[in-house]
Amino acid sequence: MSTPNPDRRNERSRTAILEAAMELCQERGFPKTTMEGIAARAGVGKQTIYRWWPSKAAVILEALNEHVGDVTDFPSTGDVVADLTKQMSGVARLLVSDEFAPYTKGLLPAAQNDAELAAALLQSIIAPRAQACRERLALAQKEGQLRPDVDLDDVVELLYAPLYYRLFLHTRPISPKQVPGMLALAFDGVGVRDK
Repeated sequence: MSTPNPDRRNERSRTAILEAAMELCQERGFPKTTMEGIAARAGVGKQTIYRWWPSKAAVILEALNEHVGDVTDFPSTGDVVADLTKQMSGVARLLVSDEFAPYTKGLLPAAQNDAELAAALLQSIIAPRAQACRERLALAQKEGQLRPDVDLDDVVELLYAPLYYRLFLHTRPISPKQVPGMLALAFDGVGVRDK
């Protein structure tokens, strides 16, 4: 999926398009959101949208990326568990919010059958946030808060997998309250320790 050319955008139109895409996705869901509907809601021509984005998925991905914003940013207080607790609690709240639900119910499942959408989702939403987590974990490793031999990619997956497991399989509700327990398991382990 190609990246829109920011030099050719009118900021007012761009904002209206992204807001319209979010509103329609929330009201109708991803499958029923159309470029025509986005254009009508934003008060722009459909050709304007296609000039900046190749598909509705690209529009919605950009709207989602802006909407998520600093909710998923990592603090760096010197305590990796406290920082992860704050960040992951924000992710948990976001995943169950009414604003975010249409994306998780429409965009993420659609990416399972659309390789181009999956690649765009990975590139624009997932990979930058996974990299931010790796960087925070690398700092913790350098500061002696994590073992030096631990694979940081494995840690990222270990930490976030329970949230997405609950999200997609509906095993239990997602809650920020689950985060401290998940982190305790990740950092302390589940095995019995010698006394």
